[in-house]
Amino acid sequence: MKLWGGRFTKPTDKLVEEYTASIEFDKKMWKEDISGSLAHVKMLGRCGIIGEDEAATIAEGLKKVAARIDAGDVEWSISNEDVHMNVEKMLLEEVGPVGGKLHTGRSRNDQVTTDMHLYLRARVIEIVDLAVKVQEALIEQAKVNLDTILPGYTHLQRAQPVLFAHHLMAYASMMQRDIERLQDSWKRINVLPLGAGALAGTTFPIDRHFVAEQLKFDGVYINSMDAVSDRDYIVEFLANASLLIAHLSRLSEEFILWMSNEFNFVELDDAFCTGSSIMPQKKNPDVAELVRGKTGRVYGNLIGMLTVIKGLPLAYNKDMQEDKEGMFDTVYTLHGALSLFAGMISTMKVKKDNMRKAVQEDFSNATDLADYLVNKGMPFRQAHEVVGKTVLYCIEQNKFLLDLSLEEYKQFSELFEEDIYVALDPQQVVNARDCFGGTASNRVAEQIAIAEELLKANHTWVDAHIEKIQLDLL
Repeated sequence: MKLWGGRFTKPTDKLVEEYTASIEFDKKMWKEDISGSLAHVKMLGRCGIIGEDEAATIAEGLKKVAARIDAGDVEWSISNEDVHMNVEKMLLEEVGPVGGKLHTGRSRNDQVTTDMHLYLRARVIEIVDLAVKVQEALIEQAKVNLDTILPGYTHLQRAQPVLFAHHLMAYASMMQRDIERLQDSWKRINVLPLGAGALAGTTFPIDRHFVAEQLKFDGVYINSMDAVSDRDYIVEFLANASLLIAHLSRLSEEFILWMSNEFNFVELDDAFCTGSSIMPQKKNPDVAELVRGKTGRVYGNLIGMLTVIKGLPLAYNKDMQEDKEGMFDTVYTLHGALSLFAGMISTMKVKKDNMRKAVQEDFSNATDLADYLVNKGMPFRQAHEVVGKTVLYCIEQNKFLLDLSLEEYKQFSELFEEDIYVALDPQQVVNARDCFGGTASNRVAEQIAIAEELLKANHTWVDAHIEKIQLDLL
């Protein structure tokens, strides 16, 4: 007999059981489910809704159930539908009919979303911690590459020389925004829905704030219908996750390009690459490619969740069972990607000479040639035209700008002098961008210093929030 079966005259069809059961994926929230139940039953006893001895018996039973699950000594049952009903059945086996009093004053509707809040708040801290490690790896690589110059690109065409450290710090900045978004979302995750009942609250004199205190939530939902129907916090997490993995995917694409023979700017460590079953010479950047590929599934989880909630009337609907698998999958996917990226970045070999050679064999210093003429008094639009003609001449002569003689320069403008060769040197071109946020060595060092301060704050946030959610209920 189902725990809810009193109103029914026949058993559930087996196909319906299989189709509607969520135990195969929501069982991973068993710790959260039991923690929530321990806080709930403690409140029931404290408020006199059940006897304190009954509350103590149920609490001991829940701890025994937790020990059994932890030891792998349980069989999860589809006929019991979900983690909540499975745990309650096990509790009844441990303590008998008194275990049935646990569900007083609550519904599976507020119970399930409580579990999800508990689960997601812990996972967000873990993901922030992993993102901080990626950020740290980027910063460390930047610090040892303050003298490394490579072509910067727009439209995947060489544009202007930049420091490799500057390029890496762009990704460190993206990661900082990702971290801040996750940190900000935590305050909306850390709100307790328990006590909302099915949708309208409960007739029992419960103390929701006491339960929140026991579970270390910062507050409770103020509207019971919103409490059981809200999945905004999951959508927000999936959106934040989508941006985070988009940034990892962009960096993956850079690594894949840079590792090719055509670029030959970096080499990823053997530990993060694989080979070919037929071509012995191959070293493939499979981790970067898989992260790039898995970005699609994270996006899909976001779109799936948005689609689930788009037409749901208040309050709870069974559609909301679809909120979990995408969330679990995204957590798993991000966890793996971030864990691998930190090591992949920190062990990456940077081919500085190849990068430097690349900027000596292109026209990425052409803007500086125009700026040189502007500093000599020529209007920029005229300078732009002069340099365009100079570049065309170089292409026709199979030369680069630094290969031209002063006489060749003077055929385009009498303003050119011997100091043009200093102005076009790659190091000078980079260091000329001496504005806040620019690619000059001192400005990139400034960016690194700012990033390291943010890094300290991020570490502090993680440590404080790990401590904040430590529960002693089990």
